[in-house]
Amino acid sequence: MLLSAQRSLLLLVDLQERLLAALPEQAALLENALWLLQVAQALEVPVLASEQYPRGLGPTAEALRAELPEGCVMDKLHFSCAASPACRERIEAFERRQVVIAGAEAHVCVLQTAIGLRERGYHACVVAEAVASRRPADKALALARLRQEGVAVLSREMVAFEWLGEAGNERFRAVSKRFLR
Repeated sequence: MLLSAQRSLLLLVDLQERLLAALPEQAALLENALWLLQVAQALEVPVLASEQYPRGLGPTAEALRAELPEGCVMDKLHFSCAASPACRERIEAFERRQVVIAGAEAHVCVLQTAIGLRERGYHACVVAEAVASRRPADKALALARLRQEGVAVLSREMVAFEWLGEAGNERFRAVSKRFLR
């Protein structure tokens, strides 16, 4: 199934300061998550962001926080956003069945969120270059398991071009000029 900007939601999972500090791919992860966030906003795709135990892991990274829409951050204690009643309620409120996921850690919160959403009937997609784990082997295992569980593993450009759907219009020109170089 192809993504549609009108049916999608971008979910940024636990991209928090203290957690990011432990990730070897921190800079690339932040760059790719920020890119997805900006493309989503340009195409009017709603955005939610989760924070795992923010009192212990701190807030979402400043680079993302500065770009996030007001009121889109959700606190959680469950590893999975799908298992957290408050997060699940926020996701359901958008009435969008496609959820594009970026975040950390790939083998814990991202994996459990994606599989949990899939089990609830969502078309869950994980953006490969916008997820990370402390150990590269854990990320690789997570991406393999996600595929086995029927979760689509995509690149950030796959997401953007599917959201765009076509060229030759003002939306495409604006997004391609700014993001697709």
